[in-house]
Amino acid sequence: MKRLVIVADNSLIVDAIAIGLRKSGEFNVLSHVDPASASPATIVESQPDVVLVDDMGQSPQLVELVRQLKTARERVAVIVLTLAMESQWLDDIFDAGAVCAISKATHPGALTTLVRETVNGHVIHVSKRPSRTRATRIHAVAGEGFSLTPRELDVLRLVASGSSNGEIAQALWVTEQTVKFHLSNVYKKLEVGNRTEASHYAYVNGLVSVPQAAEAS
Repeated sequence: MKRLVIVADNSLIVDAIAIGLRKSGEFNVLSHVDPASASPATIVESQPDVVLVDDMGQSPQLVELVRQLKTARERVAVIVLTLAMESQWLDDIFDAGAVCAISKATHPGALTTLVRETVNGHVIHVSKRPSRTRATRIHAVAGEGFSLTPRELDVLRLVASGSSNGEIAQALWVTEQTVKFHLSNVYKKLEVGNRTEASHYAYVNGLVSVPQAAEAS
């Protein structure tokens, strides 16, 4: 079970997040910390695996807080909850050490999945205009300005091969719900509406290999 600390000054946000995380049974919510009254050292003194930070209205102090959290505990995964998805803002928080930015518009139930998949290394969120140093984190281009994570590419390849969600889940050792989550992300990033369109896009753009039988014909 991952140890998690929530850093936010809005009790309603905290309560909604904490309820969803606790119900999942995957996270131990250690504490809720008000950023106005706690130092980075205090926030990480319980040795959390994850620190979920509210963006505090894009406060300039947030970027420095993220940087100090990573300095105080290098291994901690800092995830920022924000309504702002502008490239410069994302660049700043990623440069400071955040591993992911999640929209506050995300349903609390989906938030748990996003946090889990991020911590497990299955989600990498980069800005739409990534810097050269972060470009190495993009594994497969999927339309202008978007990228598929390694796991999303795995799912896409299996979909293109004709595998069902159950077969994909078995092949990747994940749940069908996780497969659906990744597939939903793939659809959004490729701007397609179904498995057939996703498979077609993948073949046309070289994201998967064309079967030998198809090549021969």
